Amino acid sequence: MKPDQSSSSLHSRNLHRAGYDFAALVQTHPPLSQYVRANVYGDASIDFANPQAVKALNQALLKHDYAVAVWDIPKQYLCPPIPGRADYVHYLADLLAESKKLKLEQVRMLDIGTGANLVYPLIASHAYGWQCVGVDIDQQALRNAQHIIGANSLQQHISLRHQPNSANIFRGVILPGEQFTLTLCNPPFHASAEAAQTGTQRKWRGLGKSPVQALNFGGQSNELVFAGGEAAFLVTMINESKSFARQCVWFTTLVSKANNLPLVYRTLDKVQAATVKTIPMAQGQKQSRFVAWSFQPG
Repeated sequence: MKPDQSSSSLHSRNLHRAGYDFAALVQTHPPLSQYVRANVYGDASIDFANPQAVKALNQALLKHDYAVAVWDIPKQYLCPPIPGRADYVHYLADLLAESKKLKLEQVRMLDIGTGANLVYPLIASHAYGWQCVGVDIDQQALRNAQHIIGANSLQQHISLRHQPNSANIFRGVILPGEQFTLTLCNPPFHASAEAAQTGTQRKWRGLGKSPVQALNFGGQSNELVFAGGEAAFLVTMINESKSFARQCVWFTTLVSKANNLPLVYRTLDKVQAATVKTIPMAQGQKQSRFVAWSFQPG
């Protein structure tokens, strides 16, 4: 049976819900054409195991759907899937629309670990007009992100900050008295470089390819690895968020491993979060979710 080529499990406002219109994308970004081939079902597609093809697809999607004319990333940096990133942003918009806590006229979003790709701020600023601040510990990633901002004249919508201490999440980047509507984060989920490499090889096998030494679709160690893995990162983030309870309405983070949720809930209970919500997401067969919490009543 031919599988459904759409991604109907995506958010109803996700522009990629009906799948990729490769003819339109190639017209917008002609370099993509060299990677487009008919798949086994006769549909236009690309080899998703080819990092250059995936990057070309991202460039086409960002230009076609988000008015980002210039976008590139250095070799071996994370090249994220656009539809999944867009879903997180759309569900955040739903969270804000349903929230009775909001008093800020302008939504301000803090992206923890924005990376060289800057994808979350690019989508959020275009789709909803949010003011975005991207944070990262990697200076090279920030230089590339700043180039994307400048090349697309987005200085009025997106700004960047360097996190000088890799052990901190919010400390050192949220300024005294500063207010944010929400934070978002795609945490590093490996506990070591060896675990990241094992995960990469598993991905390659899943794609029917031979394992290679390079990380699949890129990813620097700080993008993929945190001592103690995702669980330790989430605990650190939640504990730190308590110190900024009055400066941010909603703290949110992806939780890639469902078995980390009980730890997340226990930690949120310990810091006495007033409200906790878990929002499920899905892209095809891939199930995901993010957790949102607030210390503000109402």
